[in-house]
Amino acid sequence: MLEIVIAFITGVISPVTIMIVKNRLEKRKKPDVVDEVLKVSELVTHKIDEVRENVGADRIWVTQFHNGGHFYPTGKSITKFSIIYEAVGIGVPSIQNNFHNIPVNLFSKALSKLSSDNIIEIGDFKDDAIPTYGLKYVAEESGCKSGYLFAIKNIDDKFIGVMGIDYTKKGVKLTSETVNNIMVHATTLGGVLMNHLQR
Repeated sequence: MLEIVIAFITGVISPVTIMIVKNRLEKRKKPDVVDEVLKVSELVTHKIDEVRENVGADRIWVTQFHNGGHFYPTGKSITKFSIIYEAVGIGVPSIQNNFHNIPVNLFSKALSKLSSDNIIEIGDFKDDAIPTYGLKYVAEESGCKSGYLFAIKNIDDKFIGVMGIDYTKKGVKLTSETVNNIMVHATTLGGVLMNHLQR
C-alpha cells in the first residue's frame, strides 16, 4: 500500500504540482520592457512615416509631456516635453536632439492654443499676418517654412503630446480632408502612447 501511495505522489501529484507552480510563475512574470518599447516604437515610427509620405512632409515629429524634476521648495513637478519620435525626408536635418526636457512654459502660447483648438496651421512663418504662437524662431532654426501642429490627446481628452508636420517650403496648404485624416492619426497615436504608458 505504501508503495502505491509513493508511486501516486511521485507519478501524479508531483508533476501536477510542478505544472501548477510553473503556470503561476509564468503569469507573474513581467513582460519584457525592452521588447514592449520596441514594439510601440516600431508602431509609432511606421505610422508617422506613413503620414509623412502621404502628406509630402519633410519632417514629422512627436513629443510627449513628462515630469522633468521638481520645483524648489514646493516639490511640485516640473512639466517638460521631449521629441521622442521623428521621421525625416532625404536631406532634411533631424531636430530630435534639440528638444529634450524642454519646460512647457517656454512654449506656453503654442501649447495653450493646441490644448484648446487641437491644431495650429502656419502657411508661412515669415508672414507677419499669420500668428506663429512663439514658434517663428524655432522654425527658422530647423529650416521649417510652413507647418502644422496637432494635439495628441488620450481617451479622456487629456493633452499628452504634439505631432508636428514640417515643410521646408512656404505656402503649404493641406485640404480639410487631409487635416481631418491627420487628426485621426493623432488620436490613434494618443491611444497607442497611453496604452503603452499604462502597462
